[in-house]
Amino acid sequence: MPRFAANLSMMFPEIPFLERFAAARKAGFTGVEFLFPYTFAKADILARRKEAGLAQILFNTPPGNWEAGERGFAALPRKQDAFRRTFEQALDYAVALENPRIHVMAGIPAADDDLEACAACFVENLSWAASLAGPQIITLLIEPLNPVDMPGYFLKSADQAAEILKRVGAPNVKLQYDLYHQQMSRGAVAETLRRHLGIIGHIQVAGVPGRNEPDAGQELNVSYLFKLIDELGYDGWIGCEYRPRNGTDAGLTWLRPYGIGQLDR
Repeated sequence: MPRFAANLSMMFPEIPFLERFAAARKAGFTGVEFLFPYTFAKADILARRKEAGLAQILFNTPPGNWEAGERGFAALPRKQDAFRRTFEQALDYAVALENPRIHVMAGIPAADDDLEACAACFVENLSWAASLAGPQIITLLIEPLNPVDMPGYFLKSADQAAEILKRVGAPNVKLQYDLYHQQMSRGAVAETLRRHLGIIGHIQVAGVPGRNEPDAGQELNVSYLFKLIDELGYDGWIGCEYRPRNGTDAGLTWLRPYGIGQLDR
């Protein structure tokens, strides 16, 4: 049966971030992930997670200036210094928070950037970062994002990610496979899962369309996909990276078959 992690950057928005750890545990989650921890003290995050008895699963490298449109630097040749500086910050947080996976954000190339140069930069930066993360037993992840939510993002497909990973050739660099992004961009979710399972290091889910709960009325048949994921032998976590429609607890009915969101909890 899949293990589900609550994404605390999107779920439980009705309460402050540091209070979301306890809320996730109360709802029945056993693991948590989030996007960016960098505005909070490491000691505060660690204490709240341990108090709640949760496993730490994942967070992202710093994106840069989000409001200005920055979405990471790893595939941007002109931003290599920024990537290395921000990755070292991410690694410092990961070690302190006992976080075993870092999603390395590729970034959005400029219109005149050469895409092969961007790919080469991505490979070089991932190889360098993997050499730092390896001794800490930390896996790096790269994630294709769909062009509706993230127009212009460098990494666009699982096939492109597979080629990057082949060029990197490091065992601690893997694919972060989001069922939502795959369906929004290319479909063929089950086929792509089968083809790339060997390089997948983390899975995420949200409903299509809307990026809300993946429940009835959505394009994704998640009960079928979760069964397939089990049959394929995936033993990692599935991150619930979605925006609740009408309160987090009210929207957890889709997870009741998996022991989360029980009314009597």
